[in-house]
Amino acid sequence: MLWTTIAFFALTALMIWLHLRGNERGGTSAQPPVRPSQPCPRCQAPVIAGSTFCPSCGVPLQAFEVVQARVATGPQAATGAPKAAVRADMCVGCGTCVASCPEEGAITMAGKLATVNDALCRGHGECVRACPVGAISVTMGTAVNRVRVPLVNANFESNVAGLYIVGELGGRGLIKNAINEGKMAVEHIANTLAAEPTSVDSEPHVDVAIVGSGPAGLSAGLEAMRRGLSCVVIEQGSLSDTVRKYPRHKLLLAEPVQVPLYGDLWIADASKETLLQVWETIVANTGLPVRTGERVQGVVRDGEFLRVETAIGTQLARRVVLALGRRGTPRKLGVPGEELSKVFYDIVEMEAFAGQRVLVVGGGDSAIESVLGLANQPGTTVSLSYRGSAWDRVKERNRAKFERVIEAGKVTPLLGSTVREIRADVAVLDCDGETSILPNDYVVIRIGGDAPFAMLERLGVRIVEKELAIGPKAG
Repeated sequence: MLWTTIAFFALTALMIWLHLRGNERGGTSAQPPVRPSQPCPRCQAPVIAGSTFCPSCGVPLQAFEVVQARVATGPQAATGAPKAAVRADMCVGCGTCVASCPEEGAITMAGKLATVNDALCRGHGECVRACPVGAISVTMGTAVNRVRVPLVNANFESNVAGLYIVGELGGRGLIKNAINEGKMAVEHIANTLAAEPTSVDSEPHVDVAIVGSGPAGLSAGLEAMRRGLSCVVIEQGSLSDTVRKYPRHKLLLAEPVQVPLYGDLWIADASKETLLQVWETIVANTGLPVRTGERVQGVVRDGEFLRVETAIGTQLARRVVLALGRRGTPRKLGVPGEELSKVFYDIVEMEAFAGQRVLVVGGGDSAIESVLGLANQPGTTVSLSYRGSAWDRVKERNRAKFERVIEAGKVTPLLGSTVREIRADVAVLDCDGETSILPNDYVVIRIGGDAPFAMLERLGVRIVEKELAIGPKAG
């Protein structure tokens, strides 16, 4: 019995020794592989590759995709036949590209996402010109999409000291990114202003002047208030004009995002009306100072300040945040009734106008392309008003399509006509000296506009082309 017990313990000890020795020899290979990391653009803490948020400062890393993208240094290499490519994280599912494509079936809607059939795509580029959010490009077999954007650093500050650029103008149209960028820019502003005293006898000023009251601008203003900074939001149109111009019931946010002084904004598959109500409630409850109907014409350095010049006056600020849209300032007719909600200067979603009576104003390619898209909607009747005597500003390809829809009776051309007044259910036109009353539900004005990049270049902001990977992105 004694020998049996000794043998048992000896055998057990031998097995344990062999197990431990095996671990020593193979321990290195048994450890899980170390995942590569890179510094967070904002706080420089190490972030494991593939992470959605920085574990240290908590910022969503997708907001830095454009900031960190490589600046293009030469012509894009041609490695194959030209094909359209859709950035899934930027597509808003409006379907405008489908109506504009001359190749049937080359681009179609798969749910809320535009999808390209490479076998049918011929790389015409009509979908690129039609896309209202810049989500489509024509590539030559490469895996990148080139976008023209202002150059900013990880704090969204441009090469002009004290001038920040956030939201759609910075290259990303997603609402959640716009909110995050506005918040992070002001966080950096607050930190820098804390160590930068102003002159005691300085002119009246604000700490931060914010241009634009879309998601990025409102987020920046609310963060400024939260941090005790004096601020003002200057908007050329109405409150949150970018969102307001989406068609009725446009689906927007589908996941939560943190809004300063409010908390989690989670409006799953919500309409624009719901989001606008939230913004209006937040502004009313917080007292955020928003000046609407005031167009900014320029920003100039004035000693230690930046002077924001508007059509009404000037605003002195220690820092300026530009939260503008990419499509610029549309030209207006300047007629009574143009402020009505039935008036649009851009179309994001053609199907929203199905079954309606629509008057389009303009004689260039943008007007014709809007007409072509509207004419394809079921039950929509379209009229096109142009003060000229011929469609001499239109590309031949668009002209041929336009003539076909006229022949099919889908569009009524009104050459030599001028809109004099817009009313709730009619538009009053001057047609060759005679007054014409046109019953209609909507008016779409496409007579050009002032591109925001021209203003940025006048301010000295550097504009570059960056290469972004094509395809879905996390978040």
